[in-house]
Amino acid sequence: MIGKMRIIGLLTGCGIAVCLPASAMAQAPAVPANLSVGGMFMAADWIVKLVMIGLLIASFVTWTVFVAKVLELRKATANQRAVHDGVTALRSLGDVGANPAVAGSPLVREAIEELNLSADALSDADGIKERVVSRFERHEAAEARRMTRGVNVLATIGATAPFVGLFGTVWGIMNSFIGIAEKQTTNLAVVAPGIAEALLATALGLVAAIPSVVIYNHFSRQIAAHRALVSDTAAAILRLVSRDLSRGTTSIGRN
Repeated sequence: MIGKMRIIGLLTGCGIAVCLPASAMAQAPAVPANLSVGGMFMAADWIVKLVMIGLLIASFVTWTVFVAKVLELRKATANQRAVHDGVTALRSLGDVGANPAVAGSPLVREAIEELNLSADALSDADGIKERVVSRFERHEAAEARRMTRGVNVLATIGATAPFVGLFGTVWGIMNSFIGIAEKQTTNLAVVAPGIAEALLATALGLVAAIPSVVIYNHFSRQIAAHRALVSDTAAAILRLVSRDLSRGTTSIGRN
C-alpha cells in the first residue's frame, strides 16, 4: 500500500510525511492557459465587462479630443499670430483695409463697430476706450470658452477612471472569493482568473486616466498661451484706437 503512495512534502518541525495517491496529483486542476487580455475579458463577469468597455470608450474619447484640439489650437494660434503681427505694424486703425487678415479679425470688427456706434461722441475718448475694452474682454472670455470646449471632459476622465477601474477590481475579487466558497478550494486555477480579470480592470482605469491628465495639463497651458496672444492683440488694437482719438483722425467713426 505504501509503495503506491507518493510522498510530496514534510511538515516542518514535525517530521510527519504527507502522502497523497498519485492519481490525486494527476487529477489536480492546472492554471488556465488562456490568460491573455482577450481571454480575460471574455471570461470576466458582465459587470466587469461593462467597466472595461466604459474605460476603453473613455480612452478613445481622450485621444479623439487630443487630435481635434491640437488641430484647432494650432490653426487658431497661427491665425491670431498673423493678426497680432499685422496690427502691430499699423499706425492707424484706418489702415486695416490693406491687410484682409487683420480686417477680418473679430477684435478689429469689435473696435470698428464701437467707433461707428460712438460717432456722435468721439470727443469722449475715455468713454470710447472703456467701451472698446469691455468688448475686448467679452471677446476674450468667449474665445476662452470656445477653446476649453471638450477639454473639461479630460479632467472628468482623469478624475473618475481610476475609481471606475477600482470598482471593477473589487467586483472581480468578490467573484473570486465566491468561486472559492462554492468550490471549497483555494487552488490557483480557481483563484487566478478572477484576480487577473480584476487587475485588468484596474490597468484599464490607469490607461484611461494617465493620458487624460497629461493631455489636460498640456491643453491648459496651450489655451492660456493662446488667450495671452488674444489679449496682446486686443491691447495693440486699443493703442491704435487711442492713437487715432488723440490725433483726432478717427475717420471710421465719422463715416
